[in-house]
Amino acid sequence: MSAPTTDTLTFDDAVARFDPVVGLEVHVELSTATKMFSGSSTVFGAEPNTQVDPVSLGLPGALPVLNAQAVESAIRIGLALSCSIASVCRFARKNYFYPDMPKNFQTSQSDEPIAFDGYLDVEVPASEVGLGPAFTYRVPIERAHMEEDTGKSLHVGGATGRIHGADHSLVDYNRAGIPLIEIVTRPMEGVGARAGEVARAYVAALRDLIEGLGVSDVKMEQGSMRCDVNLSLRAGPDAPLGTRTETKNVNSLRSVERAVRYETGRQAGVLLTGEAVLQETRHWHEDTGLTTAGRVKSDADDYRYFPEPDLVPVAPDPAWVERLRAELPEAPAVRRARLQQAWDLTDKELRDVVNAGALDLVEATVAAGTSPAAARKWWTGELTRHAGETGVALAEVGVAPAQVAELQALVDVGQLNDKLARQVLDGVVAGEGSPTDVMTDRGLVAMNDDGPLIAAVDEALADQPDVAEKIRSGKVAAAGAIVGAVMKATRGQADAARVRELVLERVGG
Repeated sequence: MSAPTTDTLTFDDAVARFDPVVGLEVHVELSTATKMFSGSSTVFGAEPNTQVDPVSLGLPGALPVLNAQAVESAIRIGLALSCSIASVCRFARKNYFYPDMPKNFQTSQSDEPIAFDGYLDVEVPASEVGLGPAFTYRVPIERAHMEEDTGKSLHVGGATGRIHGADHSLVDYNRAGIPLIEIVTRPMEGVGARAGEVARAYVAALRDLIEGLGVSDVKMEQGSMRCDVNLSLRAGPDAPLGTRTETKNVNSLRSVERAVRYETGRQAGVLLTGEAVLQETRHWHEDTGLTTAGRVKSDADDYRYFPEPDLVPVAPDPAWVERLRAELPEAPAVRRARLQQAWDLTDKELRDVVNAGALDLVEATVAAGTSPAAARKWWTGELTRHAGETGVALAEVGVAPAQVAELQALVDVGQLNDKLARQVLDGVVAGEGSPTDVMTDRGLVAMNDDGPLIAAVDEALADQPDVAEKIRSGKVAAAGAIVGAVMKATRGQADAARVRELVLERVGG
């Protein structure tokens, strides 16, 4: 039963009256070749119900076998979040019925997670709506535990894609049994009006960290990283925590912030009518930015957790854990700060590189011998444009960092100017070969010999005597018309700056 319909306050009005407290549960699908407890494939996008087996279907007599790679990935995530790693932990059965849960229970971890008591320092950028400056917030991590994913239900015939109003439902069990790590924060207190921004920044930082570990592709649009947003309101920072709601399966960074802001306003409207907030799950609607009631939220006791009898306890060797700790990659925030200093970037320039998804690509291009400025120019300029036009990720645009370095080298030695280099890049993107091959095959080598350039300049001046006279009279800007004519005559192979110099020399002569 949901609370009565009430007026939803704006976020600003809500935080003027109440203190929002956020907690996030992030589910990460691991990039293992097989499922958590069986040998079925985990490849995304296969035909429905083709990647199943007796274990993931919950058939009688089927016994699970733990995926060792999933355990290693869980430990690496825990270490990267500064968690303690359990010396011994167990799996448990979390009992509840859903059609996409073929066993009628989920194999998870209850009171014995593999990682616990950690934190992640998050850089929160300056507010875009004037709420405050940039700052660092330490998000407290309660636990990171292992579990298996459920299947996926598809409700057909309704207007919303949900079960209400649907004609029938289909179930795809391909996802059932895929290894998951659930990362649960403690309540994020003291953030006030910045609650939505902190939540968004945390999920972004967590995504970067996990992607850097190489344990998941963290593609939120494909569901391999999903966020449940828990939110409650209280009278003030010193008051007890209020009743929370849990907005399920929020699948973009922008929507994490939007869900926090909407639920803050909705709950404030409920409380101001004198009603109580109902502890429940909520459905997030991406198109409207609203949440609607799901089901009354269960407490842990309702799941009747008990130890999984078919799996032995997990006891990671301390030496193995320490080896994994020593092998952790550089933390994303530390790496960004190092590269920003090495490349002499402003905060905005670094943010542009990161937002374009170009940090790894720029770094690889610099390693191939190009200056940071040139590498950044190509990846955040022409190549980002190509990626946007074709709807692919920047790394999949069809150009390797070494090819960008080769292209810039041709510019540096004068064989290409910027205009020709862009044409060559188009050819590389089109699969015509290396920059050198494209330049040669298309005949795009820059003109560096002044002899042909002087002849072209003289011809253009002869064709436009009125322009030549303007230049002689001191109207130097008129030289642009002659430069344009020469560039057209040379098919852009001339260096425009050198052409301008020659125009002024020839007129002055």
